[in-house]
Amino acid sequence: MASPIQMPRQFDQELDDLKQSLLRMAALAETAVRKSVLSVTTRNSDLARDVITDDINLNRLELAIEDKAFKLLALRQPLATDLRLIVAAMRIATELERIGDQAVNIAERALELNSREPVELPVDLKAMADIALSMVRTSIDAFVQQDPKLAVQVCQRDVEVDILDDEYIQKILDVMIDESRWVVRLHHFIIIVRNLERIADLATNIAEAIVFIVEGKVIKHRCEDWALFGSPA
Repeated sequence: MASPIQMPRQFDQELDDLKQSLLRMAALAETAVRKSVLSVTTRNSDLARDVITDDINLNRLELAIEDKAFKLLALRQPLATDLRLIVAAMRIATELERIGDQAVNIAERALELNSREPVELPVDLKAMADIALSMVRTSIDAFVQQDPKLAVQVCQRDVEVDILDDEYIQKILDVMIDESRWVVRLHHFIIIVRNLERIADLATNIAEAIVFIVEGKVIKHRCEDWALFGSPA
């Protein structure tokens, strides 16, 4: 039987294991998004197939994190910050799995696009992906450092992605009007842009979870207001 001194140490180790699993999952999700966008911009279908095949690893990690979290809740009966951390960890794992799903969606569109003649677009998918992935990384850094101010930076950047989303889709629609023969291919690009915007939204959801862990405040659907005003009513 573990001594009273050993119990807190073991619990701390279990919490650290949970954090490390989330970091591994975040790395996999980021890699999936990068590969999926690269598969579109370089017309490399092998990368797209890798993303689709590797998605099972993200799914397995999500289940493993949920299992660890439920065991901690049941056996350790954590309180206050530790309780919020464990609950939020499950939510973050779900958001990371969804980011992986968006990467798969992009990869599937890449396979369709790469099987046809290329089209030139007045949009920079990589630039949009870079912002979205920066948001994901910052949200995970905020989790590791337990830093709500860092999390709020993610909320601020979400506005950038929303602006690009509107701009890019309008530009693609303009091309559709001029080049009706490209409509099907251009529709794939619209969906890819929407996938990238959704990744930014999921990163924002993670940021909201960080504020909940550290401050115990629920800012769901109010993250941008929090970034602007500090503590919205």
